[in-house]
Amino acid sequence: MKFKNFNVVRLVKENDLSKVIKTHKKSKEDFSILFVSLWDENSEKLLSKLYESSQEEAEKIYIVDSFNMPHSFVIYNTNVVPALVNVKKENTEVIDYLPKVYEYLEA
Repeated sequence: MKFKNFNVVRLVKENDLSKVIKTHKKSKEDFSILFVSLWDENSEKLLSKLYESSQEEAEKIYIVDSFNMPHSFVIYNTNVVPALVNVKKENTEVIDYLPKVYEYLEA
């Protein structure tokens, strides 16, 4: 199983996520947010595969973890990890079913 190339950006402050969302409202650039837990085995596997395929020029995917940014999970009503939020020009999609998360991330 191989993932698409993403530009992986880890966020550590809730203010950083707010800036990303605010910037999107102006630029309408597509991006994804992966909500993970540092203690979840599925999240760890997903992160390691994402970091292996990371490239600067690819679509951005922001990593938000429950330890550093617990309040950020409320923004998209996320209560299952890993959860992937795809923010597009027209809509926002939340995927919290693990096989669907893998399906989206695979090449």
